Amino acid sequence: MAPNETDDTTTAGEVEEPRAGRRRAARYIVPVTVMGVAAATIGLVPALADSGDPDLPDITAAQLIEKIGQSDVERLSGTVKITTDLGLPDLGGLESGLLSGAAGGEDGEGGSSADPSGRLTELASGTHTLRVAADGPDRQKLSLLENAAEYSLIHNGKDVWGYDSASNEVYHATVDEADTKERSAQRPPATPKDFAEEALKAVDDTTSVKVDGTAQVAGRDAYRLVVEPKQSGSTVGAISIAVDHETGMPLKFTLTPAGGGSAVVDVGFTKVSFDRPDASTFRFTPPKGAKVTEDTEQDRAHGGFGGKPERGPKPEEDLAKGLDGLRMLGEGWNTVATFDTGTGAGLPTEEAGGDLGGFLGSLGDQVKGDFGKGTVFSTRLVNALITEDGTVYVGTVTKDALVKAAEAGK
Repeated sequence: MAPNETDDTTTAGEVEEPRAGRRRAARYIVPVTVMGVAAATIGLVPALADSGDPDLPDITAAQLIEKIGQSDVERLSGTVKITTDLGLPDLGGLESGLLSGAAGGEDGEGGSSADPSGRLTELASGTHTLRVAADGPDRQKLSLLENAAEYSLIHNGKDVWGYDSASNEVYHATVDEADTKERSAQRPPATPKDFAEEALKAVDDTTSVKVDGTAQVAGRDAYRLVVEPKQSGSTVGAISIAVDHETGMPLKFTLTPAGGGSAVVDVGFTKVSFDRPDASTFRFTPPKGAKVTEDTEQDRAHGGFGGKPERGPKPEEDLAKGLDGLRMLGEGWNTVATFDTGTGAGLPTEEAGGDLGGFLGSLGDQVKGDFGKGTVFSTRLVNALITEDGTVYVGTVTKDALVKAAEAGK
């Protein structure tokens, strides 16, 4: 069994250190990635209880990180469980409608219930079971299992299909080789490996990384890699990554909050095979009588899976245009991102915004400091402060740490 020793700890000095800017930005990307899991592409995301303590050769944290980086698994099939608990306020289902409508989903004008940009938002909260399969970069399938229905998303060569059995609706888009490469470069992290790589970008002198024993995930022997902030003030308690002993592929990713309780994100395989799936897995023909919606919009992106990748400016250029002067404050895991919304004002007040202003205000905590007045909106992982002049501060830090960062940033 791999030892659980306190000196089996590494920082970026023992592995290839990412550039400072990329490392700082990664800490902001990690919570965004967690919240954006609903936009997953092929959905090879998993969550599951592990068991057993297999006896494996000793390995250092640096060696295990290298093993993850060298993993090249492209073919697999299996069953997945994903649980996300950000602690978002209960809006009585309103949030689902808003997300679906904003994405052009089943409640959006002219949308289809089979459009992945609307359906995959369901993964942003709760517990879900999926069946997944992949055969290289051109063939993937994800099926979201529901009580009496199933939603499937299939990528097979140039065709991308979405099928909602409950409504008997079909979504269809086409991609070419260039689209596939561009989509792959732009898509948000979706697999345990993606999550692990984003988390490991945050490794520096403020981070503890160690091998903490072994486990069995989906019947496979794995090492357990644990990443923890050394600083106080972060809402991240620990990140645990179960790494397949044979392939180096992360089989499970668990992020627990510093405040305790259940995991914020827990994704892992319950069943997995690295054999090539049968070609028939990726074939799809619209059922008789199904309503088929063709996506012919050239400028529409569907969370990196299907549809046409965005043309024109690159994502970082869009970010620069959409956020006025994005800056990073602080260091390590206490890094806070700040930007100006450009509106010159914060949330509508109850006097100015009526019921809407009062409703929005009730979801947050009112604070004040050198920055003036503002409202802090909290989840179990991410806190965001919107000031009365329209400045936003956001990070995986506590409310107090966020307010201090805002004061220091003025």
